[in-house]
Amino acid sequence: MERLIGTVSRGVRAPIIRSGDDIVAIVADSVLAAAQTENIEFRDRDIVAVTEAVVARAQGNYATIDQIGQDIRTKFPGGEFGVIFPILSRNRFAICLKGIARGARKITLMLSYPSDEVGNHLISLDELDKAGVDPYKDVLTEADFRRHFGHKTHAFTGVDYIEYYKQLIQGQGAEAEIILANDCRTILKYTGQVLCCDIHTRERSKRLLAAAGAGTVLGLDDIMTQAVAGSGYNAMYGLLGSNKATEDSVKLFPRDSEPVVEGIRSRLEEATGKKVEVMIYGDGAFKDPVGKIWELADPVVSPAYTKGLEGQPSEVKLKYLADNEFAHLDGSELKDAISDYIRHKDADLMGKMASQGTTPRRLTDLIGSLCDLTSGSGDKGTPIVWIQGYFDNYTA
Repeated sequence: MERLIGTVSRGVRAPIIRSGDDIVAIVADSVLAAAQTENIEFRDRDIVAVTEAVVARAQGNYATIDQIGQDIRTKFPGGEFGVIFPILSRNRFAICLKGIARGARKITLMLSYPSDEVGNHLISLDELDKAGVDPYKDVLTEADFRRHFGHKTHAFTGVDYIEYYKQLIQGQGAEAEIILANDCRTILKYTGQVLCCDIHTRERSKRLLAAAGAGTVLGLDDIMTQAVAGSGYNAMYGLLGSNKATEDSVKLFPRDSEPVVEGIRSRLEEATGKKVEVMIYGDGAFKDPVGKIWELADPVVSPAYTKGLEGQPSEVKLKYLADNEFAHLDGSELKDAISDYIRHKDADLMGKMASQGTTPRRLTDLIGSLCDLTSGSGDKGTPIVWIQGYFDNYTA
């Protein structure tokens, strides 16, 4: 009988994971138990994904604000520096800022506007237009912003991030000065020592600042790259991808992740006899059209994955074939013609008309977004996602 179900994404429940737990065994055993309980058969090219949060938790990859502050004092010994382009987030940046401020005497905090890098808005474009403010060239002090826009709170969280971040800095005993601008080089009018807190544009910011004559230029990916007083660390991403753990600590992005995915893959293949792909996923890469938030606050969607998830899809658009190549066919003839076309399609469809309208993104970004949406970020209790049929097409 013809199979009529395509891709299926299932959230898999797991125990509450603590530091020191065997994450490889927990993930594999949870999926195997789910398969038995739900009477689901494994297939070749199934995908098992686990959220980065529980991998890092099992690794014990944490840092306190004291440890962050100690690293900051080592890297900015003068104690006065600029902190530029942070995202507006209590979960993602606020605790990092507390640690950064703990290692500082004065911080000049430069926020981008009207929104941060991932789409959290301080104000709307309509409000900018009404005030006659040009975000491409105008530099606003805190007083300028208040005069134009008053005390603005985030639409979803109700937080006035300018005031919130200022109080966080001052609460650690450091002086705070707030400005708003969109050219990273603006900060050099205030200080030559800069910590770039942007995520996906950080390399450009560092390059422009260095070329403009800045002194010390570091990014969040340069902080907590090695253990400090017994802390966790991430040699590649530092504080990027970290999340609030407690009021005084953050969970860092997982490190040494390749052995984790390979261990899960090996354990599942040994138990099922099927070739399974495995990945660790963080934030998906998608944009909320209402809230305007772009979601991806992690440096990458997937820090580790098995080799079968490398590359991007090579797919054709069925409606294009039906409306163009095979517009003269109907019914079973149309189905047979499209199926034959798919079976004989080129491995690389870049630039081909038949692929227009398909999603030109990496497999790990697409699958990671599916996983993020499946598992959610709240109390579903499903940090593992089991996907079947992702690589199927109309012929399979």
